[in-house]
Amino acid sequence: MAIDTSIFCLTSVLDSCAIWNILSSERLYSATRFARCTFCITSFVKYECLHKPRSVPTESDECLKEKLIVENSANRIVQYNLEISDLQQVDLLSQRHRLSKGELTSIAFAIKTNQAFLTDDQKARKLACDVLERSRVQTTPHLFGWLIFSNHLNDGDKDEVIQQHTALNRPLKKYFEEAYLLALHARLLSKSLGE
Repeated sequence: MAIDTSIFCLTSVLDSCAIWNILSSERLYSATRFARCTFCITSFVKYECLHKPRSVPTESDECLKEKLIVENSANRIVQYNLEISDLQQVDLLSQRHRLSKGELTSIAFAIKTNQAFLTDDQKARKLACDVLERSRVQTTPHLFGWLIFSNHLNDGDKDEVIQQHTALNRPLKKYFEEAYLLALHARLLSKSLGE
């Protein structure tokens, strides 16, 4: 999916991979807060992140769990429970794709609350594009690109974000690099159109 780094929905429902990717870089996360992005999760996503057993837990997992606990306790990443009608929506969505309950409940909650859905899972993104407007389906690289485009992150921050992200064994370095180039291109276009 091509991204337009000049626009971004500031209010998003996150799935578990998006939470880990955003929290993996302190610089990225602090820029999102400065830019007034707000994130929420469903109770299923919180369970997947904090309590679901992992076959081989790592130090990176534990570090990210601690960050999520702090942000959730401070109400900077707010958790919401779903109602019966929401779960019926999840049941309908689950018949279409085999995704985790966290991803499905996040999509259902985004539909219910008219928020964007932020995921880095390709299958979840594909399903979300079927049931939400494309502009409301976002990724962490899209967020990163928008932060560059809107000057919430500068050129010097790019390497710091990528270094922090990869230090916690997260997989988006290539996509951050691509989003960075797209943001520079979009910035150049907006300047040339503004002249």
